[in-house]
Amino acid sequence: MRGGGGGANGSPTVMLSCHLDMVAAGDPEEWEHPPFDGMIAGGYLHGRGAMDIKGPLAIQTHVAAALKGRAAGDIIVAHPVFEERGGWGMDHLTRPDGGLRPDVVIIGESTHGDIAIGHRGRCEVEIVAQGLAGHASAPDRARNALDLVPAILAGVRDLAARQQSDDVLGAASVVATGIDAVPASLNVIPDRATVTLDWRILPGDTVETLLARVREAIRPHLERMRAGGGVHGRAGAGNGPVTNAGRTGRPDGVEVRAATERQTAYTGIQEDRLILSPGFLMDPGDPIVTAAAQAIGTRNGNGSPARVRPWTFATDGGWTCGVRGIPTIGFAPGEERHAHTNTERLSLDEARWGYGRYLELVPAVQRAAGGP
Repeated sequence: MRGGGGGANGSPTVMLSCHLDMVAAGDPEEWEHPPFDGMIAGGYLHGRGAMDIKGPLAIQTHVAAALKGRAAGDIIVAHPVFEERGGWGMDHLTRPDGGLRPDVVIIGESTHGDIAIGHRGRCEVEIVAQGLAGHASAPDRARNALDLVPAILAGVRDLAARQQSDDVLGAASVVATGIDAVPASLNVIPDRATVTLDWRILPGDTVETLLARVREAIRPHLERMRAGGGVHGRAGAGNGPVTNAGRTGRPDGVEVRAATERQTAYTGIQEDRLILSPGFLMDPGDPIVTAAAQAIGTRNGNGSPARVRPWTFATDGGWTCGVRGIPTIGFAPGEERHAHTNTERLSLDEARWGYGRYLELVPAVQRAAGGP
């Protein structure tokens, strides 16, 4: 949307962004209100996407329309995809070779009226144990990949206990969230077992350094397993080398790799993507942050600025600010504790208040970014 000053004439451009994709609803029977009925009860809009993120998306869209011709600079309303799986949409929208380059980005992830200035990132890591498949009736002729899992999990617990910390964002965290064995038949001894880690990372962490830390953490546990007789009581069996990538060339190695996923856009375009959402952190004293907090104020209207804090979860801001270096903040109604739960809901009163504050927020950050 073109502003009164026109972004092409030097007035700052603001991007309002809410992603289109949502997480699955799970079992509808576990919801008090049906997840896709859009039911209004008790002053709340209930259901999957109410606050993450269709409610804020509607608010941002209406705000852009209301500010048409009034805002000093241009307003871009962006609805990227795959935010829940690493942010392919925003990565593509802001790519260096011809992508969008706004002066400020406002992410519409719920903040309950606060100003969000960053978050930890997220990376999925896979630890793949390789064994030798066999019939479950003859375990002595196989090497069960699952036998390596206890040593791997012990290493992950060690790794979790020595995570780095940030004064604002808090500590990084890593936890095992899944174990998958192949083949899946329950009468076959699996030759591959994959342990998946959910790693909440700090800005500046790279995939290479993360993988190196995992290898370092699990190696001594695998070595102790070998020294103690290995798997199935055979010294040296069951824990070949900890490798960087690919198969080890022998039947019982361990591979550490970043998780990838082939994603398909609605146009049919496909791309193999790392499951990675970068972290970011704005300076709390940045003029854009200060202006935003003053413009929003507090919900009780006492004249104080809004609270400034990080999100507890990852957003597309990791791409806009953490990777592209575009000043990025977050503001939207909704309580984070309801995100991705079967109690997801959005207060209608808070939504109306948030809409009104957005009308002040956009011009304020445009001025702070150098506009009239």
